[in-house]
Amino acid sequence: MADNLSEALKTLKLSSADSVEGCLDCLLKALAQNNVETSAKIQEMGVLAMMPALLSAQNSCTPKVANIIAEVAKNEFMRSPCVEAGLIPPLVQLLNSKDQEILLQTGRALGNICYDSHSLQAQLIIMGVIPTLVRLLGVHSQNTALTEMCLIAFGNLAELESSKEQFASTNIAEELVRLFRKQVEHEKKEMIFEVLAPLAENDVIKLQLVDAGLVECLLEVVAQTVDSDRDEDVAQLKTSSDLMVLLLLGDESMQKLFEGGKGSVFQRVLSWVPSNNHQLQLAGALAIANFARNDGNCIHMVDTGIVQKLLELLDRHVEEGNVTVQHAALSALRNLAIPVVNKSKMLLAGVSDVVLKFLKSEMPPVQFKLLGTLRMLIDTQADAAEQLGTNTKLVERLVEWCEAKDHAGVMGESNRLLSALIRHSKSKDVVRTVIQGGGVKHLVIMATSEHMIMQNEALVALGLIAALDLDCAEKDFVAANLVQVLHRLLTDEHSAPEIKYNSMILICSIMGSEPLHKEVQSLAFIDVVSGLRSHENKTVAHQASLTEQRLTAQS
Repeated sequence: MADNLSEALKTLKLSSADSVEGCLDCLLKALAQNNVETSAKIQEMGVLAMMPALLSAQNSCTPKVANIIAEVAKNEFMRSPCVEAGLIPPLVQLLNSKDQEILLQTGRALGNICYDSHSLQAQLIIMGVIPTLVRLLGVHSQNTALTEMCLIAFGNLAELESSKEQFASTNIAEELVRLFRKQVEHEKKEMIFEVLAPLAENDVIKLQLVDAGLVECLLEVVAQTVDSDRDEDVAQLKTSSDLMVLLLLGDESMQKLFEGGKGSVFQRVLSWVPSNNHQLQLAGALAIANFARNDGNCIHMVDTGIVQKLLELLDRHVEEGNVTVQHAALSALRNLAIPVVNKSKMLLAGVSDVVLKFLKSEMPPVQFKLLGTLRMLIDTQADAAEQLGTNTKLVERLVEWCEAKDHAGVMGESNRLLSALIRHSKSKDVVRTVIQGGGVKHLVIMATSEHMIMQNEALVALGLIAALDLDCAEKDFVAANLVQVLHRLLTDEHSAPEIKYNSMILICSIMGSEPLHKEVQSLAFIDVVSGLRSHENKTVAHQASLTEQRLTAQS
């Protein structure tokens, strides 16, 4: 065989068109028997350099030449030589052929050469293969092998961000949905799903897919697979419902499917929440969270009783619950609680009571969403803030989570909720509960946060603690070095005007405490405040004058 191969390679280099075909057959046979060895020999004999001319000739040999390149490029060591031999441009050119066998082998060759190489795939995108392949998919949709070749190519190219714009300028959405509708086999549907998922990350394509009717296809798959235990059906149910949720992440596609809360898709997705299937419960809750991205939708959903559905779902997942479902349902409630008009309605519906059942959760994602939901609910709601702020168990858990250094999100949200309970209730009972629970030191640390909004929230809460129960907080203020922290905030030129203003308000509030008063004097605050009287911000300058008068009067 080796002799035959060497002969064939030599002949190929010398031969006229007539004898080429026999040589190509010999090469294909050798590749089938020992691909690695034959490929190395092809490389050694310099045959790759002849391939561009053979490809450009476009005759009956062309599919065989492309097939040889496809076979050779299965070997990683042959891919760079294929590129260096200049095979990519003539292969791309062949994608315009009408011969289905040429198209198939050319697609394989390009796919194998560019396999796993983002830079080569990016080069193909620049050369315009995407519109060409989309057109091929439309023209040759009856040819299973060609269709699969196009889908594999799309799957690889769609991973590249640079491809999305090109895909969006084609009718890929219509072609894929049309193809999807025709499929019966699970494997074929999976192939299409693998292209749809990366494409659907693009907002323009999301809307095109919705317009092309993908949602109806997905709902149909869900209906067909929801009651099945077969692995492939369970997989399809998950892929379809996940893709549905992904489509709702685009503002335009989401609003189109919401249809003022009357859309049939919206209604169908809602029906997933009370189902017994965890995957559908999850997708339903995530879908609600995605629909709840503007005030109008949120208000409509709360008025039509969606909160109750979510609370019932959460109740089913309190003991030994599914963490992803808990997280999704809490996300939905948090988003629904953003509009002011919804807060009191949701509190009346008992949202805070159900959410508090998850206080014992040890899962950081659930803790994070639980805290965010409660913080949204009590915003501007004094009674609810007082009720929750005097809940010793809640405050103790918040203080514990304020030390969750491994989970910055949970730590930040715990601090913010602790501060919010005080700020929105303005209640001495809440202040006392926080002091007794050990929360003061965390609010002082929060005042040094790198996020200005958190610094501000902490300072306002500390100001209320000082104003409402200074005697009780005095010891904690001293232990937490509050005065030194305020000194640092006032002398730091990077501190925002609001931070300086609230720091001065707080200084005035703690002057009634002897030990704190002494610390203020020892750190020469009068000089610091005096320097702020010429601050460019008039409110800060005015507060500096008032604070200076206060400090002078009490010195």
